Amino acid sequence: METAYINLNDLRIGRIVAEDIFANTKYPIIHKNTLITPNHLNVLKAFHVLKVPIELDGNEKHQDFMNDDIEQEMEELEIRPSAATFEKRYNDAVEEFEKVFFSWESGAKIEITKIREIILPLVDEILNDRAILFKLNNYSIPKNYLYHHCIATGLISASIANKLGYERGFVLQIAIAGVLADCGMAKVPQSIREKQGTLTEHEFLLIRKHPLFSFKMIANLPAMKDEMKLAIYQHHERLDGSGYVEGIKLGKISTFAQIIAVADTFHAMTSERFYRSKESPFKVIEMFKGTEFGKFDIKVVEALVQLIATLPIGTLIELSNLEHAKIMYINSFSPTRPLVKLLNTGEIIDLSKQRSLYISKVIPD
Repeated sequence: METAYINLNDLRIGRIVAEDIFANTKYPIIHKNTLITPNHLNVLKAFHVLKVPIELDGNEKHQDFMNDDIEQEMEELEIRPSAATFEKRYNDAVEEFEKVFFSWESGAKIEITKIREIILPLVDEILNDRAILFKLNNYSIPKNYLYHHCIATGLISASIANKLGYERGFVLQIAIAGVLADCGMAKVPQSIREKQGTLTEHEFLLIRKHPLFSFKMIANLPAMKDEMKLAIYQHHERLDGSGYVEGIKLGKISTFAQIIAVADTFHAMTSERFYRSKESPFKVIEMFKGTEFGKFDIKVVEALVQLIATLPIGTLIELSNLEHAKIMYINSFSPTRPLVKLLNTGEIIDLSKQRSLYISKVIPD
């Protein structure tokens, strides 16, 4: 059967892929004979694939598939994602991930293609609009926290890696690794995962084994880089040796593991849990640089600081006393504590000196 290479923007749902498609990857991101779906279009866009090999049937010629009907179909396809809010697309991704997680509980193997389809369409959006980072903790709810946490950890990990200057292939890989870091929790009984009371010693030790369970689940995935597999295994290790599974220290822990560790901790601390209220993102960053100093790679922490704390002059914020204010000046030595002007009185407050107050949240435009 004849093959034609067509532009991604002209690719039609239902077409059959004529050859394995690679994107600077060792293994195909889409296999030969795959029937194209909207999710495949998102994956191809995420990997910036410009030309796609498709099969032509006996009645087609290369010029035949640039007709008005197909162009109209593609225009409609482009309109639908932009019409939905990011929150809707994010919640849809969490819902899909929950279904996949349930299959892992039943013993199913991880399908990396499915994980790509879930997370990659969201990655470009968060890289293009860092304001989304301030919303992720608000989307999360205690009942479905784990599934939100996996998706959010992937997105925050990608944002940090991008800020650190890693090339796109690694940014996408760390997004997937962030999503899969806690896949091993599927091997921990739900009654333990969602227990609201104090864990027994046995239950606590079982929870701490989840990075090992995760590693075993992803160890044989050919499409995942070895560096990412190691990062998943090490994402609860800490530079001072206080982490787990092995309690290793600085020098033995990979930077990718630290990226996931910071993303994981940041989302966990800023999200509502059954047993703990959420903290302000700015307060959590101060924790990274204060009580938790020495546990996390300073370069990774600084990348998160740049993403979260360095807000433009004029940004509207809410303080811990519920007062609304506008940022007037960023102190480079204390970016989480800028000079702010109260909206109701016009009073200027230096948060670096008034330590009883802190930024609780950013107010959307």
